[in-house]
Amino acid sequence: MNAKSAISKEIFAPHDERMLGAVQVKRRTKKKIPFLATGGQGEYLTYICLSVTNKKPAQASITKVKQFEGSTSFVRRTQWMLEQLRQVNGIDPNRDSPEFDLLFENAFDQWVASTASEKSTFFQVLHHTCQRYLTDKKPEFINCQSKIMGGNSILHSAADSVTSAVQKASQALNERGERLGRAEEKTEELKNSAQQFAETAHKVRFVWDKALSSLKSNIPLFLEEEALERIAVNYCLQTACCFP
Repeated sequence: MNAKSAISKEIFAPHDERMLGAVQVKRRTKKKIPFLATGGQGEYLTYICLSVTNKKPAQASITKVKQFEGSTSFVRRTQWMLEQLRQVNGIDPNRDSPEFDLLFENAFDQWVASTASEKSTFFQVLHHTCQRYLTDKKPEFINCQSKIMGGNSILHSAADSVTSAVQKASQALNERGERLGRAEEKTEELKNSAQQFAETAHKVRFVWDKALSSLKSNIPLFLEEEALERIAVNYCLQTACCFP
């Protein structure tokens, strides 16, 4: 189990809360603490966590959680209601940077995230949570990249991917439908041509039989069969001109 999953299970689940996001941080300016909660000095890891209660109406909060050196457990330290957050400063809107500031009603902290991408993801979740759970007194987001101010860019990227896939599928279906339509038209043309050919063949056969019958009754019997056929062909050609 990674650290963030453990924090969610140990710190928030027992209080009927859901952790929405967390970022591992260090202070940009060292703050000397002569005495720690464990009873002595020591190193520790710090996480800034965003959570919301499961009970309605939902209330969101930001909590500072620490893990002291040599311990596998986590300790809940300072907590602020989301309404107390006044300003979120991304420091530099033109590049990915791990630095950021959080200004509350009664506190101001300067942090450095473990990575710029972790900070970016946390900011996206934080901005989305503020838009969802705060009706007024929303915090000011300054010096933040546009992808953060646009909301949850992860969700937007997923939505764009789905939209693109749907558009491609729709285009493929349209092209397939056009090909099927052209095939149906060609089939109909071939069907009509075959029908016309059958009708013409029937007419030619009728004329041929009539020509032979007429010749046999009017031409001397000493004419050979081949001569009769030549005369019949000429007769058919002349008579076929009368057919449409």
